[in-house]
Amino acid sequence: MSRKIIHVDCDCFYAAVEVRDDPRLRGRPVAVGGDPQRRGVIATCNYPAREFGVRSAMASSQALRLCPELVILPPDFDKYRRVSGQIQDIFRTFTNIIEPLSLDEAFLDVTESPLHANSATRIAEAIRRKVRETVNITVSAGVAPNKFLAKVASDWRKPDGLFVITPEQVAGFVAALPVKRISGVGRVTEDKLTALGIKTCGDLQTLPRLELANHFGSFGERLYHLARGEDDRPVQTSRRRKSVSVEKTYHEDKQTLTHWLQELDDLLERLERRVDRLDANYIVQGLTVKVRYNDFRIVSADQSGEHLDRAVFERLLTQLWERHPAPARLLGIGLRLRDLKSPRQPDLFPEERERALRDRRQ
Repeated sequence: MSRKIIHVDCDCFYAAVEVRDDPRLRGRPVAVGGDPQRRGVIATCNYPAREFGVRSAMASSQALRLCPELVILPPDFDKYRRVSGQIQDIFRTFTNIIEPLSLDEAFLDVTESPLHANSATRIAEAIRRKVRETVNITVSAGVAPNKFLAKVASDWRKPDGLFVITPEQVAGFVAALPVKRISGVGRVTEDKLTALGIKTCGDLQTLPRLELANHFGSFGERLYHLARGEDDRPVQTSRRRKSVSVEKTYHEDKQTLTHWLQELDDLLERLERRVDRLDANYIVQGLTVKVRYNDFRIVSADQSGEHLDRAVFERLLTQLWERHPAPARLLGIGLRLRDLKSPRQPDLFPEERERALRDRRQ
């Protein structure tokens, strides 16, 4: 039986809560973020601000240059968590199968819900109405047979919208869907796909699985299925980690590699504390570092490994410095994890891989 999945996403959540609590802000461009005088960054902004080009992760100072009338408010995460809890309580009146992704979005499985004659569309409408009436903010929702399409759908008619993809509409919908809408396709992957002449999921369907694997590694298998609108991931009521990391934005740029490496002790101490809070079912698979330069370009590097190792982080940071020696405004380190509670994925195209190995041996 086809699943009935709803993805609910609050519209400009932090900013929406602030506008709700201060009616004087209604209709004005509003952002929540850091102090522009102290190298702050925008966490989120409302739609009036977006019309000026303001975006999340943008420097607050740059946002003010784009929109001099922008109101930048400091975040109040305790308040946002309380509001998120109210919304989660509303979700639970419709289903217990809920997978929160963050404070402002979640997947809901209503496949077997007896409410509203088991109509996922009507349930989504009821959720949106109840959040608006109870919490006084708006949410957008997407309804689809799986998580991938539900998340795409929730973004289709933002803000304050509802979009439904029925099982019968999946093939036609994904054929025309731009590949950049696929979760995990960033600028680099999109550029690679464009170089292959791939712009839509319909184009992507023409590439064999083995070719996708050759170009994109393990992500190629996921691309193969998502391009066809296939996603069998269940809504998980308890989420498990794939990584753990820490980062720090500095008031003054770290000008040299020596300055970068001097920050490692503090970052390592914070990362160790986070690792200590993990349960025993996680094992380390790799180490990674991240640098945001003072021109806001972000780069990263990683290496396989089985434990937290300062020397590896030093080596990765050195590689990034040698590649682009420039002042950094942010440094971060982290670990890639394997969850022993999660089953290992089988090789989903063993025949193609075996054929490729034979060809290579010949």
